[in-house]
Amino acid sequence: MKLLPLFGATLALLCSTSAAADVLIDNVKGVRIDEDGDVDRFTGLWVDDDGTILEVLDKGDKRPEHPKYLSDMDGQIIVPGMIDAHLHVMGIGFGALTLDLSETNSLEEALALIAQFARENPGRPWILGRGWNQEKWGLGRFPTAEELDRAVSDRPVFLERVDGHAGWANTLAIETAELDADTKDPVGGRIERDAAGAPAGVFVDAAADLVQKVVPEPRPVDRDAALQEAQQILLAQGITAVADMGTTLLDWQTYRRAGDRNQLRIRIMSYAAGIEAMEVIGGTGPTPWLYQDRLRLNGVKLYLDGALGSRGAWLKQPYADDPQNTGLPLLSDTQLRNLMSRAAMENYQIAVHAIGDAANAEALAAIEELSESYRGDRRWRIEHGQIVDPLDIERFGEYGIIASVQPVHQTSDRGMAEARLGPDRLLGAYAWASLAKSGARLALGSDAPVESANPFVGMAVAMTRMDADGLPLGGWMPDERLSRMDAWRGFTSDAAFAGFAEGRFGRLVKGERADFVVVDRDISRASPEAIRQTQVIETWVGGVRAYRRGQ
Repeated sequence: MKLLPLFGATLALLCSTSAAADVLIDNVKGVRIDEDGDVDRFTGLWVDDDGTILEVLDKGDKRPEHPKYLSDMDGQIIVPGMIDAHLHVMGIGFGALTLDLSETNSLEEALALIAQFARENPGRPWILGRGWNQEKWGLGRFPTAEELDRAVSDRPVFLERVDGHAGWANTLAIETAELDADTKDPVGGRIERDAAGAPAGVFVDAAADLVQKVVPEPRPVDRDAALQEAQQILLAQGITAVADMGTTLLDWQTYRRAGDRNQLRIRIMSYAAGIEAMEVIGGTGPTPWLYQDRLRLNGVKLYLDGALGSRGAWLKQPYADDPQNTGLPLLSDTQLRNLMSRAAMENYQIAVHAIGDAANAEALAAIEELSESYRGDRRWRIEHGQIVDPLDIERFGEYGIIASVQPVHQTSDRGMAEARLGPDRLLGAYAWASLAKSGARLALGSDAPVESANPFVGMAVAMTRMDADGLPLGGWMPDERLSRMDAWRGFTSDAAFAGFAEGRFGRLVKGERADFVVVDRDISRASPEAIRQTQVIETWVGGVRAYRRGQ
């Protein structure tokens, strides 16, 4: 690719995070979703100085005579920038800077990695990290503090489960938090206990806060570093925009610092971590779009239940592998409606975390009730929607609900879901095609750092319901597969629509931002297996290159 500054301008200016003149991006094999939602091919983009597309150019179209910059792409393939509709930006960054256990396959392997990390970081007062998964380890139970002490006993250790819905502490961390057999389970949480009733080491959902409250807060410089790390990871995956689910006030200030310093390289559609954060950040309503459409507080994220892995997902019937447990409802019906009403009256968009079928039914009931009072284009969001009673699926389409789902969860959770639910209750599990048929708009994401943020893997899974090994053959419950176009739109234009960003970015059309990815294959024609292997060569945001592989 040749970048040719014209009229004496400098190459460095074009490659900075803010373009100062119009750009002709030419000689491309462009593939986009056009205004009608169909595949369209083009050969050039003319981009204004603010990163907005002036024209999408075909082969025979006349080029602008005097662009200030010409970018000759040497016939490379470009597609719209990918959008992740549900992830955790700061979680990705901190996950990359702390201990990552997501690739461990056994308890002993995890303990060895924890011990190694502690030896290599002798100055850290706490050992922090995430990613453990007792299901992947084949442990058949939660790990214990005593086992964690075998790896590190001289410093407190606290490690988040892969789904973020449980924490694993060693004995010193439990003692630092002053927890013992007399400590009560908090509302919406559960302390795993030993035979004597003392904390055994794992704290589920709200109980994790009992330990988290004594963990030292990261410094602003740590937060800034984590954001930059997260942005680099996302841009390398071809992701140009995200919905950040659970933005704290400190997260928001980190994003604002980056924006003020011209270091906000991706677009963030933010959903506050609860009503208090929503009010402090947004005041009387969603914020304006800031930093040339790179940051906006859209609304609020509310948690209604936990996750399947920690048996916190709220089910209508008991867990098949834990008959005394139906999960953890985190809000009463009155609390949920009050919180949703508080947000809706100020026109904040509401995103409700609901994984179990009871939680999804409760979220749907609340939306149905509140829709009578709060009319207009609300775009109510249900996040995850993993287990839905088949009788409830049609309700998703009745109120313009956004079904925000994460395809890779299905391949990761398949065996666990079968064990947790039993064969008779799987019909509404990860039912993407049925949700789309109901009239719900699907927005696709990854839930990173719970899963890899790679959107091309997400597309392949959405189309096949098979994992990286091609299993199960033909796909798990294959009737719930999505078409290529539905999967592609779910990671681009539909994800933008879910965040009230249509018309701003997501499609590579005139008047939207020039966010695109240079890739090594045509994803509109490649097989799902080939899409999974897509390599990102460059990522451009607002007509400016923000990432190049190898640099």
